Amino acid sequence: MEMLNSTDLTRETAIQTAQNEVVLNAAYINGDWVTIEVSETDSNHSNNHALYDPNSGEVIATTRLCTSAYVEQAVAAADEAFAGWSQTSVSERARYLNAIAESMEQQFDKLVGLSVLNNGKPIEEAKIDVGDAIACYRYYANLITDQATWSKVSTLESGIRLLKTYAPVGICALITPWNFPMVTTSWKLAPALAAGCTVLLKPSEVILLPELMLGNILSEIGLPKGVVNILPGTAEVGTAMTSHPLIDKVSFTGSNVVGEKVMVQAAKGIKDISLELGGKSAIVVCADADIDYACDLIIGGIFTNAGQICSATSRLVVHQDIAEQLFDTLKVKTESLQIGDGFATETQMGPLVSEQQLNQVKKYFDIATAEQLICLTGGEIVSGSGYFAMPTVYTDVPTSSQLWTEEVFGPVLVSTTFTDDAEAIALANNSKFALAATIVSADETAALEMALQIKAGHIWINEQQIVLPEAGWGGFKQSGIGRELGSDGLSAYQKSKHVLLTD
Repeated sequence: MEMLNSTDLTRETAIQTAQNEVVLNAAYINGDWVTIEVSETDSNHSNNHALYDPNSGEVIATTRLCTSAYVEQAVAAADEAFAGWSQTSVSERARYLNAIAESMEQQFDKLVGLSVLNNGKPIEEAKIDVGDAIACYRYYANLITDQATWSKVSTLESGIRLLKTYAPVGICALITPWNFPMVTTSWKLAPALAAGCTVLLKPSEVILLPELMLGNILSEIGLPKGVVNILPGTAEVGTAMTSHPLIDKVSFTGSNVVGEKVMVQAAKGIKDISLELGGKSAIVVCADADIDYACDLIIGGIFTNAGQICSATSRLVVHQDIAEQLFDTLKVKTESLQIGDGFATETQMGPLVSEQQLNQVKKYFDIATAEQLICLTGGEIVSGSGYFAMPTVYTDVPTSSQLWTEEVFGPVLVSTTFTDDAEAIALANNSKFALAATIVSADETAALEMALQIKAGHIWINEQQIVLPEAGWGGFKQSGIGRELGSDGLSAYQKSKHVLLTD
């Protein structure tokens, strides 16, 4: 597989943006950038932090991370801002959301460049990400405008009315992952602001360059001070947020291991909680599927963002009658993927985000070897600079395999075959996760019937993993609690209030 070279001009532009416009060594608190100080007693400067270019493994910037002390400042600012912000009109909140979207549109190329530089994803994927984030802010601006202040629930008896309205849940702690910078942030921040909540946002410390641009945007649009506070930091900051007595809601996206800890921390004080966690999603390819198109869907579902997607369809369940032909086609298509620097326009799959993630994928390659899995293609780390792994497919994988049961979060597909729909459904549901699924079939009626029986929060039929702002996002089982996006996403940041009065 050919390794592609970068486009230096685009990379240089992104580096210039990082150097000239991203505010480093600071947290965004109460509407201003607050310098993160190095403690005089900290001789090792332990809160110094390097940001890496996944394509080369080289440091592209250094910054400092917050300690828990900055959480206290941010909570105080959010608490003070809540009374005013929660009472603003929906039209005013919508105006700010649209202003965020407009500013992102104006800085579209800069945000794309920073995402490619710091995350490593191909430039076309980064463009989709920024576009999706913009669409999300606009969607919630429209949704909150259309939501009635008062709605009549029912008439209980003559002369009595029951009305319903909504109130913001309060001060929210939002913790986002590194795999979709700006996107996951918008999924949480847009509905929180629409609902009238104030926010502490902790973006992943791995991908800070595009996320920190948000502070500049909020200042530019004149968002009231304290409504949004951005705290770059490690788990120490997250813990201080989720356990703080003035935080009313916690929304976390990340691993199950951390999600369980967040849930325990949020239990003290009985905080509202939303968790979007792991996935080990299935793609079911039926006997009547178009094989060439099915392979395109398989590749898109597992190799987009180098497999670093919670909804990645990392388990392939294919009908035995077409399995041999499908695997022949899948092997050819997988081995033709162009792997390389995200700034190269020909790149179809970029590097993993970090050395830690590369080692995680290598661990599963070693497990596959120990389990004597059949490797159709890949199964190796790419030698040289950067954090590259080969797109990998294993066939005839037993459901007892660690690669079948555990989330790899990399470009690794495991597969097995089925003989009838009942077996396909059982295999698709054979996971502790239940976030998403894809069904490929020429018979839409049969596919819809299968979708009713597959346990997953989001199912695509004969389609790539398009996620619309209107569609609620979340899973069953250990894939999390609650929903994001759609009207469900707004409800996650609101509490309903009922008023009974005489007619």
